[in-house]
Amino acid sequence: MTTLVFGHKSPDTDSTGAPIVWAWYLSDVRQTPAQPVLLGTPNTEAAYMLQRWGFEQPRILDTLEPDQKVVIVDTNNPAELPENINEADITGIIDHHLLVGGLKTRGPIEITVRPLACTVTVMHQMMGDDARKMPDAIKGVMLSCILSDTLAFRSPTTTQADRDLAESLATDLGVEIPALADELLAAKSDVSAFSDADLLRMDSKEYTVEGVKFRVSVLETTSPASILSRKASLMETMVGVAGEDKVNQVLLFIVDILNEEATLLVPNDLVKDLAQKSFGVEVDSDSVVLPGVMSRKKQIIPNLKL
Repeated sequence: MTTLVFGHKSPDTDSTGAPIVWAWYLSDVRQTPAQPVLLGTPNTEAAYMLQRWGFEQPRILDTLEPDQKVVIVDTNNPAELPENINEADITGIIDHHLLVGGLKTRGPIEITVRPLACTVTVMHQMMGDDARKMPDAIKGVMLSCILSDTLAFRSPTTTQADRDLAESLATDLGVEIPALADELLAAKSDVSAFSDADLLRMDSKEYTVEGVKFRVSVLETTSPASILSRKASLMETMVGVAGEDKVNQVLLFIVDILNEEATLLVPNDLVKDLAQKSFGVEVDSDSVVLPGVMSRKKQIIPNLKL
């Protein structure tokens, strides 16, 4: 049986690229047939990465069959996976996020979770000497994932291991990191074709705080003004998206990559209270700037409180 490799819903660059990298490793190195799949349409940066390195978009998984062998990458959260994930035969988990719990396996499996900025950095370490067998296209995907997850080394999640690997891959490929990073950030920042609902779901994760369910959405951009110009309609759309997605509230953080800060939209008293308790700020309008906040994994999710 072919093993399916996939990441979380609303796939970003890492959750699009990591399945491609690990499926290559399983199929070509370990001789275990594997196929990368996605749990949704990739964002604009991920789509650019696929085109840049000559990959077709992996198919989007409609139905996960019971007993299907799978490897889960870039998440361990059941809320970000197919509803029947525990009916699958989970054979491995590779991640760099906090442990959530709730996944059930058929027996002991390989689980690797390391405090690195990017899933593919974890994968590269796991490959050992076999990493030398990577073709250039896989190296390009890996480099793109690292630059995306570290925001070109601006994110506080960046480790020396991520930076060293990125620099090594760039040397192998003859690529200038600043140039590739600019290409990726430009692709990520172009959201003009997306509806408000698309933007709220594009890069989001579900998280519960004291019984209140949130969809925590992050938009990383070099042009925050273009998103903030849609502030009123985004906040209006939050109500419908929350209802459809069965959460209490959508939180939208607009991360200004160049100025290294985030703007949180504040549509109601619930979010106002959360912002003040979580980030120690005074809120007196329908948005608040959070200096230095760039990482959902390290700075947003761990701080949320009511």
